[in-house]
Amino acid sequence: MEIVQARLDGVPEASRLRQRTVEHVFGTLKAWMGSTRFLTRTLPRVRTEMSLQVLTYNLQRGIKILGAQNLSPR
Repeated sequence: MEIVQARLDGVPEASRLRQRTVEHVFGTLKAWMGSTRFLTRTLPRVRTEMSLQVLTYNLQRGIKILGAQNLSPR
């Protein structure tokens, strides 16, 4: 803990940057799931479940930014 605290003390804006970029994504995924637990057990299955959630998040962000028309092949 002391090593981590020393690193944060050296670069205090790193914590704020992480809060802005990473924490929002995990909060959104947690809200979509409706709870804080995974529906599966064992690490490979949890990894797969998390990968599907991240893929869904990225697709929805792409649709919001680019629009659905720009994502389909022509």
